Amino acid sequence: MLARIHSECLTGDALFSLRCDCGHQLRSALERIGAEGSGALLYLRQEGRGIGLHNKIRAYGLQDCGADTVEANLRLGFPADARDYAVCAPLLRHIGVRRLRLMTNNPAKTEALSAMGFEVVERVALPGGRNSHNTAYLDTKADRMGHVFDAAGEFAGTRP
Repeated sequence: MLARIHSECLTGDALFSLRCDCGHQLRSALERIGAEGSGALLYLRQEGRGIGLHNKIRAYGLQDCGADTVEANLRLGFPADARDYAVCAPLLRHIGVRRLRLMTNNPAKTEALSAMGFEVVERVALPGGRNSHNTAYLDTKADRMGHVFDAAGEFAGTRP
């Protein structure tokens, strides 16, 4: 089954912020599921990589002063990524999923699902929607968090 595990991002998903790739990835995932004719989207309430909206806005302030997204979370006393994917296991099992094609650029999601006993048969890359407002953010995700961008003209491994 084609699936996307998407963490809530009010600024990107609902307010169409260009500062991140979240809204772009959500829309791309829904389009791919629609084109495929079936699939699953798990929408997790883990705003700001698990730090919440208030702290995400605080992190934005630090980013505006030169910190990258990882540094900002760390300065606020949070891990770079505080998300927990454990809730995905019962949800996926409930709908009968054991094997999936996971739409993600984040290897931590693939690793988390594999550790829970799911077989990720394919990682389906999502375009990051690179623009002048999120280039540094996407570079940080690749360089410091290991994200891989390789769809729709996005970089894969090394950037141009």
